[in-house]
Amino acid sequence: MTQTPGRDVEHRDVEYQHEGARMLGLAVTPPDGAACDSSTAAVLLLHDAFGISEEMTANAMRLAEAGHPVFMADLWGDRAAPHSPAEIGPLIGSMTDNRDRWLARIAAARAALAGQPQFAGRPLVLLGYCFGGSSALEYLRTGAEVAGTVAVHPGLDLLDQDWSTPGSGSVLLMIGADDPMATPAMRRALIGHLSSAGLDHQLHLYSDTTHAFTSPKAAASPQPELFAYNPRSAARAWAATTGFLAELSAPAS
Repeated sequence: MTQTPGRDVEHRDVEYQHEGARMLGLAVTPPDGAACDSSTAAVLLLHDAFGISEEMTANAMRLAEAGHPVFMADLWGDRAAPHSPAEIGPLIGSMTDNRDRWLARIAAARAALAGQPQFAGRPLVLLGYCFGGSSALEYLRTGAEVAGTVAVHPGLDLLDQDWSTPGSGSVLLMIGADDPMATPAMRRALIGHLSSAGLDHQLHLYSDTTHAFTSPKAAASPQPELFAYNPRSAARAWAATTGFLAELSAPAS
């Protein structure tokens, strides 16, 4: 296990398999994580389209600093880190065109998480950004039994509409009001599904905000009407995420 210089957390690679493919996740834990209060929620972090990037890793580090063990799933396999739409499009298509494979990738990451002692006995929260947010909602839609699901600027256009076998837990959605991948009609449909499923949920809708608003990489967006960094909305989303995790970590009264 390697301690990160300047940070009071530890991280290590975790290799696992799916359909013969090598997946390389990352476990990020507080120091002495196995001895922490087991009521503190653990997080299965589902990355955005860019894979396990420095940005996603930084989010995991911040959560671990707050006491939450984090397992970062490798949805693309072999820790692929695409950089352009030409690379990203086929990867996303390979999941949306084969939803069983997509869901199995998430399940494989969850199984790998379950093998890590620091995560044992804790409530589990799914946290996904962009494509990862879509992934978290798809996993919930098809029966994931978790304590909570957090979807940060998810692409609602990627979701299937069959919620006949939903999972469990509370849901937190954080979406830009101007996000073309989460239009008002798409939001209404999702809220309707969550309500019909009896799932506790909340929607945080940020004004003057579009897709990918938490990503500093989008600060110089060539198409700000489609995706752009919004530091105020990003800060609000982080505060909402940590508050949601704290709520689910509180011992039952």
